[in-house]
Amino acid sequence: MDGSRQQRQRRGSPAPGRPRTVPIAVTPEGFWCCPSPAALHKSLLKNPHHHHHHNAKQAPTPKTPSAPPSRAPSVQTATSVTDDVDDPAPAVADHHHSQAAAEAPAPATPPQHKVCVGFGRPETSDLTVVLYGKEGVAVSMSVHRDVLAQSSAFFARRLAADGQPCVEIHDCEDAEIYVETVGLMYCDDGANKHRLLKQSVPRVLRVMKAADALGFPACVRSCLDYLEAVPWAGEEEERRVVSSVRRLQCTDGAGVSPLLRRVASSDSGCLRPPADTFAHITEMVLASTDERGRRETKALVLSLLKDSTRGHVGGGADGSPPTPGISSSETLYGSCRGCLDRLRRLLAEASSEPAYSAAVARRIALEADNLVWLVEMLVASQRACDGFVALWSGQAELAASHAGAPAASRHAVSRVTARLFVGVGRGEMLPPRDARLRLLQVWLQPLIDDYAWLQRAGGSRPAAFDRRLVEDGIGQTILTLPLEDQRSLLLAWFGRFLKLGDDCPNLQRAFEVWWRRTFVRLILTRVIF
Repeated sequence: MDGSRQQRQRRGSPAPGRPRTVPIAVTPEGFWCCPSPAALHKSLLKNPHHHHHHNAKQAPTPKTPSAPPSRAPSVQTATSVTDDVDDPAPAVADHHHSQAAAEAPAPATPPQHKVCVGFGRPETSDLTVVLYGKEGVAVSMSVHRDVLAQSSAFFARRLAADGQPCVEIHDCEDAEIYVETVGLMYCDDGANKHRLLKQSVPRVLRVMKAADALGFPACVRSCLDYLEAVPWAGEEEERRVVSSVRRLQCTDGAGVSPLLRRVASSDSGCLRPPADTFAHITEMVLASTDERGRRETKALVLSLLKDSTRGHVGGGADGSPPTPGISSSETLYGSCRGCLDRLRRLLAEASSEPAYSAAVARRIALEADNLVWLVEMLVASQRACDGFVALWSGQAELAASHAGAPAASRHAVSRVTARLFVGVGRGEMLPPRDARLRLLQVWLQPLIDDYAWLQRAGGSRPAAFDRRLVEDGIGQTILTLPLEDQRSLLLAWFGRFLKLGDDCPNLQRAFEVWWRRTFVRLILTRVIF
């Protein structure tokens, strides 16, 4: 024996690794699984004699040995189980391909660390299942033929076809999960659920994928029950769960439907909510009177609508197809018309009262704020905002009532006009020329009358009124009109600015552009011709 050992050392072959027996007891209360690949590699570092002989002065360069010979009539390639559960599980190779793989020369593999695992009563075991992992781990499981055949369709087919005392599974990327799944075959459904309670969602997805590949429906049902009850952490985990569940093969759908109801309506069968849900949410926000609640819910709905619109136009960031829009122009414009009707009555009431009413002023401010929010929704949903510009510019009666109301009550209405000027100046709204001209003719003077109030009201809330942004929007809107209209509007502004100063919008940049268009280009044209 010593001579043969020295002869192996002279040839440079490493000493064979000794099998490491890991006692595993499986009971209805649970079982202990084999160590993870990381733990096995750590064990290798602590036990260097598994790779090098302790008498060797210098470790020879080991040659890559071939895979251990198969004692089974066929070699089986198992489904890989990793954390990425989006890829569909590859089908298990059939018996003829297995025989061809067994007859072909085995490829060279790195030295493997052997682990022995026993389930139930190892002394009564009548079958050995060997998993060859890609991490350099070979797990030999002492199991019972009847347990595996009754629980797993895969093992039932293999054992019926082969009848040999050993089954080998090569190239297993997640041997730990396969061992755990085989161990779950020794537990009843209640014990399976108890075991899953201590696991994380990603690990349960790995177990479910392995169970599906092995044709283990009882374990798949337990995983589905767990996933249906446990909260999912974030959108990415939700996507992984739904993708994994939809790719299951060994289930009749009884456990899948309750789980998918969390993300899909049972009557529509898609992720789109009912058509009236968005309208109901919008009306709830418009009817709210609490300042903090309105502010936070408006920002929330607007942000969610922007995200939904990005998915509707270009698809998701993960390459998912575009989702249908959740809002409609009819819903938003219907809400706008309702706000206009209420605002018209409130301004008429404010004009008829001899004294300022704080209650009326607050209600006017709420309706004006609702209109500004609806305009933001139209812009965010990429709907036709041009229609609202035409709708607002046609409110001559409302503008007349605005002029008769106290400035303290009416100035909030001019925020709607300011937002429209900003939208036109930015190119967010593309109304026709007549609508732009009518907007300036009807609402620019009321905006100038309220400009001092708008600046004072926005002093405590700087984000509420951006003077430079509004002035640039007004100027850009004027400059989109024909030169004759630019002249009349800017000369009227020029006279108001001379009287009011800071209480009037500063349209100096637009005035400079109009001046250059009117005088400089005219002189150049005369010189050229």
